[in-house]
Amino acid sequence: MYKSFEDIKLHPIGVIHNTEKQPSLIADENGLSMREDLAPTIEKVRKTEEMISEVILNSDLADHLEGIDEYSHINIIYWAHGVPRESRELKKVHPMGNPENPLVGLFSTRSPARPNPILITVVRLVGREGTTLQVTGLDAIDGSPVLDIKPHFKESYPADDVKVPDWMEKIQLKLKENKTKD
Repeated sequence: MYKSFEDIKLHPIGVIHNTEKQPSLIADENGLSMREDLAPTIEKVRKTEEMISEVILNSDLADHLEGIDEYSHINIIYWAHGVPRESRELKKVHPMGNPENPLVGLFSTRSPARPNPILITVVRLVGREGTTLQVTGLDAIDGSPVLDIKPHFKESYPADDVKVPDWMEKIQLKLKENKTKD
């Protein structure tokens, strides 16, 4: 059992604006499923890589951004507000909503349907105007609250001896193969 904590309250520091209005994965009591209009999955990945999203921070945070322009990539931490509260009760899911993938515990996936739907995405920083950051590669939907931003540098993530399950290797390989077909 864990120690009891005071109620944790997060305060958004900004909001995400883009053209993506609905989440790509639908979570309900039956698990996850990919939105039908997004098959095949790779099309969604390509669109996300090309789409420019604006991360608009609160105006009083301008000083917090000093030096951010020197990074090519940043981590955007945001709240998946499109996940209904009842969908946060899932314990096991098929990754990417694909029943061909094994049924695994939620914490073994990057599913947005989490007890606390806090998500993180590494994005390319393509521009900045005041407290507005233009990024590509952000898989958030329009209106998602931003919780934090951190610089990304490859040395902060292990590259050697990283182990992932076979099913995740297959997902990543398929995404990579489809990406190189363009």
